Amino acid sequence: MDFKVLIEKDEDGFYIATVPSLPGCISQGKTELEAETNIAEAIELHLKCLAEDGVPLTTRTDVKEVKVAVSL
Repeated sequence: MDFKVLIEKDEDGFYIATVPSLPGCISQGKTELEAETNIAEAIELHLKCLAEDGVPLTTRTDVKEVKVAVSL
C-alpha cells in the first residue's frame, strides 16, 4: 500500500512526517530519511491498531489535490 506522506522541517530542525489519509499518524526524524523510515513504521503500527479495533480503512473521494499559482 502506498500513502502520501508530508515531510516538513520544524523550527528545531527536526523533520516531521504526517500522513493526511491517516489522521494522527505522525513521526519525526533528525533527517528526512530518518523521518521517512520512522513514518513507515508508524503507518504499519497505525494500520495494525485499526485492524485490531475493527476500524475499516476508508478512501476519501471528496478531496482533490490541486496546485495554485499566484503572482506577488
